[in-house]
Amino acid sequence: MSGFDNFRGSGNFDGSQNAQVVVIEEQQTVCHTVEIEIIQQKLVVLQEIAKRIITEQICEVETQTIVLEQFSSGFSTFQNDIGRTSNKQVGYDKNIAGMISNLTNSDGSLSTSNLGFNGTSVGSNTVVPSGSNWNSTQGPDAVQKAKSAAQAAANATSAS
Repeated sequence: MSGFDNFRGSGNFDGSQNAQVVVIEEQQTVCHTVEIEIIQQKLVVLQEIAKRIITEQICEVETQTIVLEQFSSGFSTFQNDIGRTSNKQVGYDKNIAGMISNLTNSDGSLSTSNLGFNGTSVGSNTVVPSGSNWNSTQGPDAVQKAKSAAQAAANATSAS
């Protein structure tokens, strides 16, 4: 795992140990519902960009494997936040998310520039949107049922 320690590393592979500093914005960020297909489209774009970065900018299959596992384990950590099984609030780092335009160059090629942060920086400027339907009574069961249904759908698809 040498070389991965400056970006979460083996003792914090999924980023779950990162400190979270919630920032209060002058204009509060509020969750609002958008058609699921639009959300799915945006997330697939991010997924395909991640695949592009991994396949175009990492030549060693072992490193591709480790980086992909680290990337996906970060989503498992976020799932724990959503289900309120972690000690973190549900949000995102606004500074890191704001760097999306730095992923590609003006000609559409992938940027190779250093974005100037490491893995432990993630969470230092967390925004927590308000407007969630979470409640402590029904929330844990509702999240577990939704997660189980999604996993069953994924397993049925991959078994075909």
